Order: sequence, then C-alpha cells, then structure tokens
Amino acid sequence: MNESILAGRNAVFEALKAGRSIEKIYVQQGAQGGSLLAIIRLAQKNRIQVQQTNRERLDEMSSENHQGVVAVVSAVEYQSVDDMIERARQTGEVPFILICESIQDPHNLGAMIRTAEACGVHGIVISKHHAVGLSDAVAKTAAGALEYLPVAKVSSVAKLVDELKKEGFWVVCADMDGENMYEADLTGPTALVIGGEHEGITRLVKEKADHVIRIPMRGTVNSLNASVAAGILMYEITRQRTNKQAK
Repeated sequence: MNESILAGRNAVFEALKAGRSIEKIYVQQGAQGGSLLAIIRLAQKNRIQVQQTNRERLDEMSSENHQGVVAVVSAVEYQSVDDMIERARQTGEVPFILICESIQDPHNLGAMIRTAEACGVHGIVISKHHAVGLSDAVAKTAAGALEYLPVAKVSSVAKLVDELKKEGFWVVCADMDGENMYEADLTGPTALVIGGEHEGITRLVKEKADHVIRIPMRGTVNSLNASVAAGILMYEITRQRTNKQAK
C-alpha cells in the first residue's frame, strides 16, 4: 500500500491552510514561483519538513501533474495528549501512554500501535523529528488499531515528560542499563518511553525519567527489535495492573 499523496501546488497549499496532517513535503530542485515559495514558508511556519528532490522522484511518487511539489499526508488525524489523559479518566482506568521517540521503521511503529491497543493503552505519542509518521504503511501494519487508539505528535519528548510528570505520571524508559522490569512497580499512571532503532532514548529524556527498566535476557543476543521490546514491556505493565486489581 502506498502512502497518501497530494500533488500540485494548489492542492498542497490548500491542505496546509486547512491544517491537514502532513508528514513531509517534497519540492523539486530548481523549481521556482511565488506559489511554491508560499508553500515552503507555510510549511516551515507549521514545522513541517520540506525536502528537495529531483523530478524523477516526484514522478515516481505521483502520476499527476505535480508542478514540482508533492506532500505526504497522514493516514489519520493526530490528536492531543490531553485527549488521551481525558480518555483514561472517563473510563476510570489508570492512565497508560506509550511514547515512541525517533522510531523510523513504519513496521515497528505499526506493530507497537497494534500491541498497544491490545494492552489497553490510552494513547501513543510519536516524535516529530527523525521519526516515521502515520503513513499508510504504518496503518496497514497496525491492522485496524488506529481506528481505536489516538496518536499524538510532539516536537519535544523531553518537554512532554515534564508535562506528564506534573499530571502525576511515572515516566518509565526502556534501556539495557536499567533495573529488572520485574522489580519495578508499574501499576501507577505510566508513560512508557521506547527509543529509536539506532540511537535509543536520548540522554535528556532518560535523565528526566522516574524509572529506567530493562527486559531480563538469558541468551547471547543482548538487544531486541524495538516493537518486540515494547510489546514485552507493555504486557508486563498490563500483568502487574491485572494482578493488583485481582487482590
């Protein structure tokens, strides 16, 4: 399944004006014109990444007359973190949010979304920079979970961590140097942070976290795929909460 594409200067400009969730805008190298400059300025104002590319790439992305500009549009609309917190309060459940920092593989993100929905997570937050957005590839891997699970996008995960701690959340980071996940109390309002496939969780976010936890491993391989690790940790949080409710 291909990503959702808007092609042509008028279509892209009107989508920007309407506030559509646009992941990235591709502009043909050397293309000129006042309308194209207006698109670039509005995109920058809205903090949407603009990338220059060649005409052949744009031709591959769209069979329409793209006029030197193509936009990649989100598969679904983003929501706010406040909406997620309110969703938890309305259900009377202890809030549980998954934060994906710099996840670049759409299949990883899609798998996390699918598992999060199964675990009763109230929402997922993804980072705006150096990360995949809600493309059709993500939606396909999520296998329908995006219809039920809100997703927010933030510019600064570190700032979000500060805000969630003020709301009473315990921020938990996944890292190989952390404490055993079985020894951590994960039954309170929790924001679980999973780092990107290449660099992991940024130093500042890790320093701000209340807990850093690891998955105990007995084999020779010392790391797991990001979506697999996220799934194990989400189910551990679910297990602890279920056991607490049963007592």
